Amino acid sequence: MKQLDRLGTGIGWRPEIAAAVERLPGLDWVEVVAENVCPGHLPDSIGRLRERGVTVVPHGVSLGLGGAERPDARRLADLAGRVEALGAPLVTEHIAFVRAGGALTASPGLEAGHLLPVPRTRDALDVLCENVRIAQDSLPVPLALENIAALISWPGEEMTEGRFLAELVERTGVRLLIDVANLHTNHVNRGEDPVRALDELPVEAIAYVHVAGGLERDGVWHDTHAHPVPRAVLDILAELRSRTDPPGVLLERDDDFPPEEELAAELETIRATVAAPVRRTPAAQARGARGTGTDVAREADGAPAAPGNGALPEAVTVPESATVSATATVSAPAPAPAPATAHESARPAVPPPAVPSPTVPSPAAPSAPGQGPELSARQRLGLAQAALLSALVAGTPAPEGFDARRLRVQIRALAAKRADVVAKVAPELPEILGTGYRPAYLDYAKSRPMHDGYRRDALDFAEHLLVAGRPEDPVTRRRLTHWWQDRVAPRPPRRATRFVRAARAALARG
Repeated sequence: MKQLDRLGTGIGWRPEIAAAVERLPGLDWVEVVAENVCPGHLPDSIGRLRERGVTVVPHGVSLGLGGAERPDARRLADLAGRVEALGAPLVTEHIAFVRAGGALTASPGLEAGHLLPVPRTRDALDVLCENVRIAQDSLPVPLALENIAALISWPGEEMTEGRFLAELVERTGVRLLIDVANLHTNHVNRGEDPVRALDELPVEAIAYVHVAGGLERDGVWHDTHAHPVPRAVLDILAELRSRTDPPGVLLERDDDFPPEEELAAELETIRATVAAPVRRTPAAQARGARGTGTDVAREADGAPAAPGNGALPEAVTVPESATVSATATVSAPAPAPAPATAHESARPAVPPPAVPSPTVPSPAAPSAPGQGPELSARQRLGLAQAALLSALVAGTPAPEGFDARRLRVQIRALAAKRADVVAKVAPELPEILGTGYRPAYLDYAKSRPMHDGYRRDALDFAEHLLVAGRPEDPVTRRRLTHWWQDRVAPRPPRRATRFVRAARAALARG
């Protein structure tokens, strides 16, 4: 595997902190969300960074390479165009699915608006490997894939995360973007040992590393990217560093941005963690003697369980200079599922669109002989993912084998994220609806899945309210009606029409 150029220490570029990012001392590179930049109209800040020699790497979120469908050619072409516009040395995406249903399953197409985990099964790995090879053939630079954080686990999984990633690399030659915050999240939420995952990884395939913060709520770790990096995540970063010197390390922050000085301090903490000499204990040396990567991945199961207090085994000492404030400390994996309340179990009054029954073939097992034509791996995976996504966004019953409590947490998280993103892409909606926006949207999202992106979702939400005769206040309803009409009409309203509407709205408010 050809060695990639060193990236150094970087930060995720976001418009809200663009000026601060330009002033950060010692910044080597930045990562941008690929879907948020247009090749012909790059933000001025990105242009200035590139002129200074700062490397820019596009980070995709919408390919859905872990989904049952083959990658969309248009999305791949768009991603390749962003790579070329940014002069990027590589491009990254996620090992996740973001949509399901459609022609493959003869069911309505659904979008998650979020990254969801793929089952670690042979079927899912076969599909993922083919999708990755299609993407590699379409992109002008090397591709690296990120492990994701998850609240839920698939029943019947056949591999650990480390083994799954190791075989993916072996079969496709793809690079890895290892998110140590996601390893911590999966340790807390799913009881997975981050040290074992690192033991099983082919560390020579790592392109770079993500570091981010989160918080614990009700026994669940939420990977928010909106809180300081906790010590447990830095410990995993140091543990990874004891195995390899990653070409790059990047701080992710997506919301609740702190003052510039705090961002600089977190970057310095990450630099210190990666640069500091690592003291290996006898336990760590014993792991090193066993080997890493695919050698360990092929060992029989029997690795020691992760400690119950959320910390790593005594393998690494992080220097005192490498400290950051933590929003919360998780002391144990999430508790056993609580019984569902009658309110939580209630189904929406409006029937959701028809979707595959939750009693679909397992993504791990083909149809039994004599029980009809055998489904392909893509069909089995597609049916399983459609059933899960329908339960998460359309209010249908949960597929068998999933943790009902965790599914409820994921449902709430997906709806909250949709509400937040719609408020950003259509800021007029919370302005028109005021404090009623969020409860109205969350109620709408219970049984109205997203089908065609967030902008379409905003229009569908407004139409849903208007059809129901809401809001009750006639002035507010009129403003919402005009907003909706202006965006769904075949052509924009004329200037005179817009002027009259604006005048009427101003008089109504006065």
